[in-house]
Amino acid sequence: MTPEQILHDIFGFPAFRGLQAEAVHHIVDGGDALVLMPTGGGKSVCYQVPALSRPGTGLVVSPLIALMDDQVAALRQLGVNAGALHSELEADENLRVSNLLASGKLDLLYVSPERLLSQGTLERLGRTRLALIAIDEAHCVSAWGHEFRPEYRALQRLAQIFPGVPRVALTATADARTRDDILASLDMRGARVFTASFHRPNLHLAASAKTSETQQMLDFLKRHKGQAGITYCGSRNKTERVAASLKARGITALPFHAGLSPIEKRAGLIRFRGGEAVVVVATIAFGMGIDRPDVRFVLHLDMPDSPEAYYQQIGRAGRDGDPAHALLLYGGEDMARARHWLSQSTAPEAQQKIMRQRLEAMIGLAEVTACRTRALLACFGETMEQPCGHCDNCRSPRALFDGTEAAQKALSAIYRTGQMFGMRHVVDVLRGEKTDAVERNRHDRLPLFGIGRDHSQDFWRGVLRQLIARGALRVKSGEYASLELVQDEARPILRGEVQVMLADGPALLPAAPAISPPRARAARAVPQKNPEGAETLFDALRAWRMTVAKAQSVPPYVIFHDSVLRDVAAVCPESIAELSDIKGMGAMKLEHYGTALLGIVRKHRQPAVGSVH
Repeated sequence: MTPEQILHDIFGFPAFRGLQAEAVHHIVDGGDALVLMPTGGGKSVCYQVPALSRPGTGLVVSPLIALMDDQVAALRQLGVNAGALHSELEADENLRVSNLLASGKLDLLYVSPERLLSQGTLERLGRTRLALIAIDEAHCVSAWGHEFRPEYRALQRLAQIFPGVPRVALTATADARTRDDILASLDMRGARVFTASFHRPNLHLAASAKTSETQQMLDFLKRHKGQAGITYCGSRNKTERVAASLKARGITALPFHAGLSPIEKRAGLIRFRGGEAVVVVATIAFGMGIDRPDVRFVLHLDMPDSPEAYYQQIGRAGRDGDPAHALLLYGGEDMARARHWLSQSTAPEAQQKIMRQRLEAMIGLAEVTACRTRALLACFGETMEQPCGHCDNCRSPRALFDGTEAAQKALSAIYRTGQMFGMRHVVDVLRGEKTDAVERNRHDRLPLFGIGRDHSQDFWRGVLRQLIARGALRVKSGEYASLELVQDEARPILRGEVQVMLADGPALLPAAPAISPPRARAARAVPQKNPEGAETLFDALRAWRMTVAKAQSVPPYVIFHDSVLRDVAAVCPESIAELSDIKGMGAMKLEHYGTALLGIVRKHRQPAVGSVH
């Protein structure tokens, strides 16, 4: 079949999106490719369709077992002979996949880089005709990347081991430097690069300075009651504390970090993948390879160390194209801690320089007062002509004021107190608070004591935090996290040689926006017949899907995504032919589930038995 026929008959989609068609045909023709598309942008189509179009088995290198299992389960639902080889595979399944591979009947094989490069696997694959080699999450190969995995570097050998087999590297997160490193590290310098826009119109970005972290978190989660989401923390201990705090308040929450036992991690993944409305409180050990499409929010309680890491993590929300929200809570302490850990790094100086640049870009992204989406895309070299209209700064612009005088007062207070005290003490001095520490250090006798009493604590903390973000202040490592001036940045401010524009007050949690889904989702293939009863029918379809998923021991989204069920509920099809017009309804799914779906629709359309007229 042609790629277009495969896309329609097997996957149930009427046409390719964006750069998919161009990338697919390039790979089918035997070309190497680097595919850069946002999460939910359809990267998997770019290797799955070519693998089915070309003779042989498509080999997919993937970093996580959960991702492999989800992909294999989803492909089998479509009637594709797919399998995976990994350490957690049951013996009979391992034998079945191995036999299919040996007989040449396996369409797609998923394998980890470690398993792939073992002698036994390479020997078996050497006797197999390969359609292509796909390297998913390709940013893991780059030492500049935020999720570098040394074992990915060894994948460079694939060009020599399997000459003439087209290779495709795919990632949702890579700036220009990382892209170049991917191509060099995989020996793919001649590959064609396909880069889609990283803008996701359904994803609402917001950031707010920490004022009361717990209350800010609870206010945000209250808006997402009954929905699945991820809350990222900077340490294992914090994930445990936050998860316990949420559970004590009646919120279904699970901790997830690398220190948990394999049984605990697997149990958490099963609950999350099983469709529960659970809040996973996690370190960055959780997320890559998570295929659940209906994650409605990502909340950061600590600042990521780069825009790449941030984009990768928020990309786990709204993969289904429906509205989703990302909130970053940050503080001056986060910025200082990140800079401190970077200063302790043993990485080569060239790499440290890149890491510093990325950290400063992340700090700037947190404090930006213009369109936040535009600022994020700029980190990936993408220019957005107009503000997005749906981030927090677009919806609730923060007022700016000439904060030069306030900045001079804050810097002077730090200098006059000996650059030996933390933010709380400096604010007390500015506001004229006679605390024990202030009186003990005789700082109440300084001429500048109380020069900022006309402003609140939050105001001065905001000034100090923005000066840290600007690079005029840093926090010294040590027990007390004291503030000190960065002379090159602070001196021109104190001399009045530069104007300092500051945001007027901390960014508040913005009103929940009403984001329209992307145009691709909004356009229906067939007219809606059931606008009034669609939600009730959708709930019935979801309940049916859950029953089927449990019977098959697969995640519900492997059976059908919510978007497909919403279309069924809106269209109310009366025949298999009408059902086949719905996007995502391939031939095998029609065969397996078409009669059941039509039965639920038919039952929903009938008037209730015994109703009174």
